[in-house]
Amino acid sequence: MQIGIFTPIFSSLSLESLLRELKTYPEITAIEIGCGGWPGDSHINVAELLSDKSAAKDYRQRFIDSNLTISALSCHNNPVHPNSEIAQRDRKTIEDTIRLAEVLEVPVVITFSGCPGGAPTDTTPNWITAAWPPEYQSMLEWQWEKQLIPYWRSAEQIASSAGVKIALEAHPGFCVYNPETLLRLRAATGRSLGINLDPSHMWWQGIDISTAISDLGDAIFHFHAKDIFINPNTTRKNGVVDTKNYSRMNERSWLFRSVGWGHSELEWKAIASALRLANYDYVMSIEHEDALASTSEGLRSAVNTLSRILLKEPPVDAFWT
Repeated sequence: MQIGIFTPIFSSLSLESLLRELKTYPEITAIEIGCGGWPGDSHINVAELLSDKSAAKDYRQRFIDSNLTISALSCHNNPVHPNSEIAQRDRKTIEDTIRLAEVLEVPVVITFSGCPGGAPTDTTPNWITAAWPPEYQSMLEWQWEKQLIPYWRSAEQIASSAGVKIALEAHPGFCVYNPETLLRLRAATGRSLGINLDPSHMWWQGIDISTAISDLGDAIFHFHAKDIFINPNTTRKNGVVDTKNYSRMNERSWLFRSVGWGHSELEWKAIASALRLANYDYVMSIEHEDALASTSEGLRSAVNTLSRILLKEPPVDAFWT
């Protein structure tokens, strides 16, 4: 398994400066590139590379020359937004990113499932988190049957034809937010749709990550290495659903942290073992969103922890059986 990096952490750097910076982290051998949406596109020009195959070839070669693999292209956004202009913009971003992944020979495109409104006349997304009052059930059925499944069935077919896999990051606030909702959408669309598993979004929901990995199995296409600290004092009072701004760190029930600063190294070893049992042997891509650490210190801490827990060599034959 490889240690990777997700590029928004270095959005202020040029591509040349980014590649130079990564030389100081020789343990990092893979890179996940933001191609639009919320991650931005600081290190790539999607339209230019799609229109010029020579430029695309040169772009890919720059990473090869830096001993880096492009693990994924990411364009997290909301392609089922109730505002049709936003939805169409985000769908184009996803489809362009899939096309570029094919050109660059990148196997995975990462995004969100998105969240529609609760009815055809809504203008803002509506994430439904309860079974009652009864209208919530009809709203949820409309979201899935009329919005989510039709769009992702079409997108999965586009990806499958391009030889690319779509990895949806299960994230609260969107219709796919846990293993159950991911597997439901996958069953309704196709096997080229799977998950970018980010444990930080599942831990605060009370999900055991090793169990989730076992359930998801071959639906795991990519993995984000990001930790979370759950504040026991705050959660005892207010629970884990927290809408306070991330800047209010002392008041929140949980905070994103660098790998090892929210859960023990033993827990991360259990995750690495579960991934091996699920036959996932690709990339742990570090997503640095730790407001308590500097970029360099937080990233170095994550790299050091992952370097100790990742299994990089093939397993031994069970000679003792």
